[in-house]
Amino acid sequence: MHYTPARPDPTAPAVRINLLSDTQTKPTPAMREAMARAEVGDEQVGDDPTTNELNARVADLLGKEAAVFMPSGTMCNVAATLATCRPGDEILAHATAHIIAREGGAHAALGGFQITQLHGDDGQFTPETFRAALHPRTRYQPPQVLVSVEQTANIGGGTIWKKAALDEVVRIAKDHGLATHMDGARLLNATVASGISPRDMTAGWDSAWIDFSKGLGAPIGGVIAGTRAFIDDVWRWKQRLGGSMRQSGVCAAACIYALDHHVDRLADDHANARALARGLAQINGIAVQTPETNLVFFKPDGAGVSGDKMIAELRKRGVTLAMMDGRIRACTHLDVTAAMIEEAIGHVRDIVRGA
Repeated sequence: MHYTPARPDPTAPAVRINLLSDTQTKPTPAMREAMARAEVGDEQVGDDPTTNELNARVADLLGKEAAVFMPSGTMCNVAATLATCRPGDEILAHATAHIIAREGGAHAALGGFQITQLHGDDGQFTPETFRAALHPRTRYQPPQVLVSVEQTANIGGGTIWKKAALDEVVRIAKDHGLATHMDGARLLNATVASGISPRDMTAGWDSAWIDFSKGLGAPIGGVIAGTRAFIDDVWRWKQRLGGSMRQSGVCAAACIYALDHHVDRLADDHANARALARGLAQINGIAVQTPETNLVFFKPDGAGVSGDKMIAELRKRGVTLAMMDGRIRACTHLDVTAAMIEEAIGHVRDIVRGA
């Protein structure tokens, strides 16, 4: 069976309030200017100075020995598992993790890995659940090689893994000989909201990465960090997967600009998410999960409107959101203003009144 992505409705009005995802951000004029000025070279042979600078900055930011620029966050995750595991090995991750739910089965298709699903509230498993899933190393069961967490937990509601839980997962993993990987797609959302530095948040984790094409507003890219030996292996897989680029400094310059100008402002997105949640919660029948970062999950069923109908009606008004795991997800980002949040709440209220 072939999967055909949904095509835009040509009769729908232009999108004015885009809450679909923080991947919908557009590069700011200043970011575009930085891209145009970027000094570039051939990244594949280590000659792009802007990309090299970005890698060095992210490695330092996360307290790791080395880092490498990748075209996407998915490639960061896939290359990390391919560099760490062998066919038949077992990876442990939450059941809703991106590596299970959103990467097209790449880890099984390309690496032959088994991913064991761990369960827990809000997209997170507890250290106790992780410990209980570990088994003795025998020839009857696959070697358990890697544990992965997603910071923040997207489908869990953009929730933040607490530092104590992360540290305990690392401790258990090391005691049992497992490597540790942090999917940091929204890692800086977590650090800004918690006040914990990226270096402290990723301390002890063998590999971690940052996505620049979400809330940080760059058009492309993620950077994964770890030991020099690990990054050498990731580079080999980057080459094999077709991710090795030439004058990538044009894109790396956008990421450097984001590090300099778009990190602290993630707090604005979090404030807008809280305002959206408060407004929605005041509408009878709307059930809202309190946001910790920039993701707001809600269900309008109690107001007599299905999620699909709500999304369709909002789209007619120029507002776009996503259905995810049976709930509506609204995602705030740098192209969403406080005024847009108030307008979106008003549209939801009108749709409920007309139900």
